Amino acid sequence: MTIEGNITEITYFILLGFSDFPRTLGVLFVIFLVIYLMTVTWNLCLIVLIRMDSHLHTPMYFFLSNLSFIDICYVTSTAPKMLFHFFQKQQTITFLGCAVQYFIFSTMGLSECCLLTAMAYDRYAAICKPLLYSSIMSPSLCIQMALGVYMAGLFGSLSQLCGLLQLHFCGPNEINHFFCDMPQLLILSCTDTFFLKVILAILSMIFGITNALVILISYVYIVISIMKITSAKGRSKAFNTCASHLATVSLFYTSSMFVYLSSSSGGSSSFDRFASVLYTVVIPMLNPLIYSLRNREIKGALKKFQKKRWHMH
Repeated sequence: MTIEGNITEITYFILLGFSDFPRTLGVLFVIFLVIYLMTVTWNLCLIVLIRMDSHLHTPMYFFLSNLSFIDICYVTSTAPKMLFHFFQKQQTITFLGCAVQYFIFSTMGLSECCLLTAMAYDRYAAICKPLLYSSIMSPSLCIQMALGVYMAGLFGSLSQLCGLLQLHFCGPNEINHFFCDMPQLLILSCTDTFFLKVILAILSMIFGITNALVILISYVYIVISIMKITSAKGRSKAFNTCASHLATVSLFYTSSMFVYLSSSSGGSSSFDRFASVLYTVVIPMLNPLIYSLRNREIKGALKKFQKKRWHMH
């Protein structure tokens, strides 16, 4: 905290986290630690499994491995700091640390929005253009799409970071949350936040609404194509290839939209914080499970991997 003239400039924030639940802090720490370790382990295992099995070297699993990588980075941007703060009397974070945390969190979140759209296009090409699928989803296009996903997330977050670094904080420095999120920072700022709010509105349109519309349109065409399949077995197989992606999209968009709509007033309630846990920690853990439990190819690759390990021992 520095003083310039009569203005006090805040250089650090206090993350209140779950300090208003002192009796359950130990239980919450164990729950969040287990969820975090499971998230990282399951997503890493999925990446390794896809890399090791040549049958999984297809566009669908290429994008899935990228989803697992994003989820690892996404949850790691918030969870370790949150877990560390359970043992601190004063849960502080510097302004620079706060900005870096939000930058990584935002980059991964925006990248995931774009990646889910790329995965929807992949499913569209597989079901609506099956004869041209291999030529449409070429390895070079998949790499270009993946790079585009990360670049879009990076530029989207950089624009927010530039706006955030222009803000000044001279009043209260307590954030009633377990990580640095933009709605809480906007509330605490003592300078005009109009420009940053405009940036956020534009990004919400581009990354949220536009991506959601592209996914929705893709699935309209997918459903039309599935309905044209005469055999029930063929329809079931086509639907199963999309079910996991559709479940992931539904969880990601509904949870994040709910949290950000409810946190428009600053997200100060306990319910908002626990709801944030859903999309920052829980959903990245569920994604590999959603794809693994409903996917015969992943189950088959896992069985082969287990057999190899058994023979080696």
